[in-house]
Amino acid sequence: MTIHKEGRSLLFWLLFILAAVNILLHQVLPDRELLLNLTMLGSIVGYLAVLQFFRNPAIPMPDDPALIYAAADGKVVTIEKTREDEYLQEDRIQVSVFMSPINVHVNRSPMTGLVKYVKYHPGKYLVAWHPKSSTENERTSLVLEHPSGLLLMVRQIAGAMARRIKWYVNEGDPVVQGHEFGFIKFGSRVDLFLPLDAEILVTVNQKTKAGITPIARLKS
Repeated sequence: MTIHKEGRSLLFWLLFILAAVNILLHQVLPDRELLLNLTMLGSIVGYLAVLQFFRNPAIPMPDDPALIYAAADGKVVTIEKTREDEYLQEDRIQVSVFMSPINVHVNRSPMTGLVKYVKYHPGKYLVAWHPKSSTENERTSLVLEHPSGLLLMVRQIAGAMARRIKWYVNEGDPVVQGHEFGFIKFGSRVDLFLPLDAEILVTVNQKTKAGITPIARLKS
């Protein structure tokens, strides 16, 4: 288990600020033992909560070109046929995974291939499970090309709390199944737009693990 690079600076400054606040209170209010203890306890709990958010556990890397793996830890909130008009321009099966603040927020590539398209869209901050969040919220769309030529869209979506989407790939870059391609801070959602003939292997409300849970099997 390691701490993700997106959280290292924040955790350093948060530790510094919390330590300074507790030291200052001990100097200014040395006789308020209950207040000092509650402040110390709150600081520890709050710091550990932020620390767990930025955890980055090691996972066994998948290697199965027939499977599409989860891009995010969380819970499946949507499985439906929809029209993808940004790039694919065709009907697809949309599988959406909602990440709560307690989930690992590392995003992993659902398959091995090449990045064909990357576009960041500024937008709103509707709650991530809102039906319009996929097209109206701040988001980043990535299209990956499978070795077979199949195209898959992965969309990172900001939520009411998530105000920072990070992606580490550009058009033309290779991606490897299970390897990290991005990160979203503090609760969000990731959509996969799958071919209509893909066999869906998850159900609504099922928990997923990025790079571990198979989402769909591609037609051979």
